[in-house]
Amino acid sequence: MSFDRPTGGAAPTLWFAGEAQAAAEFYVTLLPNSQILSRLGTYGDGPMVVEFALNGTVYLAMNGNPEPSFNDTFSLSVLCADQGEIDRLWDALTEGGAPGRCGWLKDRFGLSWQIVPKVLPELLGGEPQRAGHVMNALMTMDRPDIAALEHAATADRETPGPT
Repeated sequence: MSFDRPTGGAAPTLWFAGEAQAAAEFYVTLLPNSQILSRLGTYGDGPMVVEFALNGTVYLAMNGNPEPSFNDTFSLSVLCADQGEIDRLWDALTEGGAPGRCGWLKDRFGLSWQIVPKVLPELLGGEPQRAGHVMNALMTMDRPDIAALEHAATADRETPGPT
């Protein structure tokens, strides 16, 4: 068995405390075009390394010592097309994990994720005042709420100014 990718490329390696296979198998259920590519070596009753793809991007999950653990300096960011996708991913990833602020969360394996509405860059672009309203709304949220963010983007337009 060998890695299922060309040489010369780079793949992020995620270090797990004996849960590499369980994590990879869970992650590939979350996103389209995702699959386990290969399993290499042995670690206890499972593989030492699991190579997997999430929507075409290759990652390695490696089993090892429980230290060091994940921290917020590394996260996986998922761009979500709509609120349904946000809700599905949020519910799956926070089960056994923990919600964070502004679309951040930790899954049950301790890995940080960012759940990002696809419309967010557009809502944050343009007028600084509008972007500020959107950012202020986002800062109050755990799970992103597209309707609330869109409402924040139009807040100034709905309030009549002085005459």
